Amino acid sequence: MTGKISKEEVEEMREVFDKCDLDGNGYICDYELNELLKDTGHCQPGYMVREIIQKLDRNHDNKISFEEFLSIVQELKGSQIAKTFRKVINRKEGILAIGGTSVQSSEGTQHSFSEEERYAFVNWINTALENDPDCQHVLPMNPDTDSLFTCVGDGIVLCKMINLSVPDTIDERTINKKKLTPFTIQENLNLGLNSASAIGCHVVNIGALDLKEGKPHLVLGLLWQIIKIGLFADIELSRNEALAALLRDGETLEDLMKLSPEELLLRWANFHLENAGWQKINNFSSDIKDSRAYFHLLDQISPKGTDEDQPRIDINMAGFSEKDDLKRAEAMLQQADRLGCRQFVTPADVVSGNPKLNLAFVANLFNKYPALVKPENEDINWGLLEGETREERTFRNWMNSLGVNPHVNHLYGDLQDAMVILQLYEKIKVPVDWNNKVNKPPYPKLGTNMKKLENCNYAVELGKSAKFSLVGIGGQDLNDGNATLTLAVVWQLMRRYTLNVLEGLGDGQKVNDDIIVKWVNKTLAEAGKSTKISSFKDKEISSSLAVVELIDAIQPGSVNYELLRTGSLSDEDKLENAKYAISMARKIGARVYALPEDLVEVKPKMVMTVFACLMGRGMKRA
Repeated sequence: MTGKISKEEVEEMREVFDKCDLDGNGYICDYELNELLKDTGHCQPGYMVREIIQKLDRNHDNKISFEEFLSIVQELKGSQIAKTFRKVINRKEGILAIGGTSVQSSEGTQHSFSEEERYAFVNWINTALENDPDCQHVLPMNPDTDSLFTCVGDGIVLCKMINLSVPDTIDERTINKKKLTPFTIQENLNLGLNSASAIGCHVVNIGALDLKEGKPHLVLGLLWQIIKIGLFADIELSRNEALAALLRDGETLEDLMKLSPEELLLRWANFHLENAGWQKINNFSSDIKDSRAYFHLLDQISPKGTDEDQPRIDINMAGFSEKDDLKRAEAMLQQADRLGCRQFVTPADVVSGNPKLNLAFVANLFNKYPALVKPENEDINWGLLEGETREERTFRNWMNSLGVNPHVNHLYGDLQDAMVILQLYEKIKVPVDWNNKVNKPPYPKLGTNMKKLENCNYAVELGKSAKFSLVGIGGQDLNDGNATLTLAVVWQLMRRYTLNVLEGLGDGQKVNDDIIVKWVNKTLAEAGKSTKISSFKDKEISSSLAVVELIDAIQPGSVNYELLRTGSLSDEDKLENAKYAISMARKIGARVYALPEDLVEVKPKMVMTVFACLMGRGMKRA
């Protein structure tokens, strides 16, 4: 191996390796490499994928271990294969982005990041927060400098962007805004990171110090996740029924509901392109490089003057016939600007086919001008369109924050082959036999469902071996997307994950509900607090006072009691207290996934996770 790899570089490579290693078995196999290549628009025939594996595989076991991966990264930096490999990894996650600038870290490691992303995100944040009085000390940022990386350092912009993407995630009263000290900045960054996790961002490898130091690849990676969650929020049938206009012949709403936001966006663009008589596109990278599809899309969605509140805007198509790609892209973006949608991409980003920034550009177009009409009088079962419950959303965000692959957009549909459930078993230290017991995608055209069902049966088998309560639950139930029974399995996974964290802090001692309740009451009493709880069903919890008092017991002086409502409380009072409690828990370092309503309504499962996370935080202090 040439030269010495620093500890930081090893950690970075581990992060990259783990992103490719979908099943988490410690190796990259041909299927995983194929998925990686496919996801990033570098689809290769099977023999090419196997050839890449063979060239990188040192011990000829047809898979790549982390050690082999490290030596490859070190030795083959100049080779074409290593370049391709690195490029697709960068394209896939955008955290180690390509075609940008390298930054020398304190340990001498080089981290690349995308100048294009920095430019795009700075402009988006400047516009989004330009009227926010709490951000005037850092805005507007200069998109041509690295000011973005210092501006996120105090946590305020981060918290504000999270609330823009998912309103009310963070109680504004808990953000430290004035006379900031290293300690209060640390609190803001804790609040931001734990809240990002709660909305489904994968933040496992990002710490408050990384943001304070403004590590570009980590800052951009986190911001992209937050921005994307906001952009995709309404690209979902239950929140936007007009999407049913995208139904094709013979399809049901259920079919449409299975599509990811990216797939829905592509179908939306093609719906309008078809109406324009233009050929369909298959991606937002190579197929949009000449800007011509974009010209037609803008022309289709621009306001036609039929709505009183939207004056007519005619798109000037003159630039369509411009010979030069960059000039054509600029002409197209000038038209997008007339719609107030010149965000995320420069002409160079369009011509280079930057998939991430073009996806954001199209999502923003959709959000401002969907130009869809909800179908009427058709044989559509609108009853299917119940939105996600709070519990479902919490579970989904928890899974995504752990970095499962594929990303879970629809709780039941995306778990029907059990691949995500099997990854979650590994997170709770239940060994999974990926080589002999798991059927991995892509599944064969014939017998697809049988392969998925076998995975589901194995998932139930593993649950029984982990002593889960699975009476009356079979693999078929997971495969069918049975809501009640799937939730029962997922809840037990989340519960075990939460308890494992506590057991790790408590030298492996078993933890159950009674032990957590006793710890809560002991901690409250020792701090001289008057509140106590009898169980996680205790109706007194609805005021959130026990949670807030526990936070103050763990970190004395952290709670501003003037903000709490006491005495005879209305539901609104209780909700205000709960919002404060959840944000304060995250601010002192507890990774809480529950929502304020869970405390107000005293949902025992979610209440347990709140107290367990606080117990974990308290044990770390002890």
